[in-house]
Amino acid sequence: MQIFDAHTHINAPQFKDDIPDVITRAHALDVTAMLVLADSPASNARLRELLALDDHIYGALGCHPETALDYGPEWEELLLTTMQNPRYKAVGEIGLDYYHDVPHDVQKRIFIRQLELAQELHRPVVIHTRDALADTYDIMQAIQPQDGVIMHSFNGDAHWAEKFLACGYYLSFSGVVTFANAPEVREAALITPADRLLVETDAPYLAPIPMRGAMNEPGFTRYTLEFLAQIRETTATTLAAQTFANTKRILKINE
Repeated sequence: MQIFDAHTHINAPQFKDDIPDVITRAHALDVTAMLVLADSPASNARLRELLALDDHIYGALGCHPETALDYGPEWEELLLTTMQNPRYKAVGEIGLDYYHDVPHDVQKRIFIRQLELAQELHRPVVIHTRDALADTYDIMQAIQPQDGVIMHSFNGDAHWAEKFLACGYYLSFSGVVTFANAPEVREAALITPADRLLVETDAPYLAPIPMRGAMNEPGFTRYTLEFLAQIRETTATTLAAQTFANTKRILKINE
C-alpha cells in the first residue's frame, strides 16, 4: 500500500530538528509521497532543502490569505521564479480566510491575482477557504481555473461539496473528517466520487483520531485514510491506490 499526503507543512519550524525521522515514520505507515506547501520566503527555503532529500516530496508555493497584506512585487517574483522548478507542482495554498482580520477586499485581490498567475504558469491551485465558502466559490466561478483545483482540508457540507464537485474540483480531506463534531464533513466525504477524493494531514495541524492532541505529521495520513475507507465501505488498500492516483493526476506527476 502507498499513501500520498496531499497537503503537509513539514517545512514548518516545528519539524526543523526531526525531518529524517518524520520521513522514516511516514514510510513505516506507508505514506510514501507528499505535497509540501510553503507560504513565505523562509518556509520556501526550507522546502527547497526538503526536495533534495526525497524524490517523492513535491512542492507548492502561495501567499496564504492570512498574510495577504505581505503580498507585493517581491512575493510575486518569488512565486514566478520558484515555479520554474518542475518539482513545484501547484500554486497554493491560496484563498480566503474570514476567521482572521485581514481585510476581505485585500484577500480577494491577492486571491484573484494568484489564480491568474496559476493560469499563466499552467499549475493547479490548492485552495484554502475558512468561513468564506460563498465568496471563494463566486471568485472561482468568475476566474474558471483551467489546470485543476484542490479544495484543501475540505470543511463544507454535502451541499457545498456538490457545488465544487460540479466544477470538476478535487476535495481533499484532513483529520477533521474523523472528528466527532464534524458530521457535515463526513457527509461531504461520502458523496465525493472516488476519482475526485484526496487525503491529507495539514501537518503539523489537525491530527486525526486516534492521534488528536498530538502534533500531526505525514504518517498520520494513514489514520484518516483508514477512517474514510471504513465510512465509504471500501478497503484501505483500494482507497490508498485511488487517492494516490488522483493526487498524481491533479499534480501532473508522471513517473
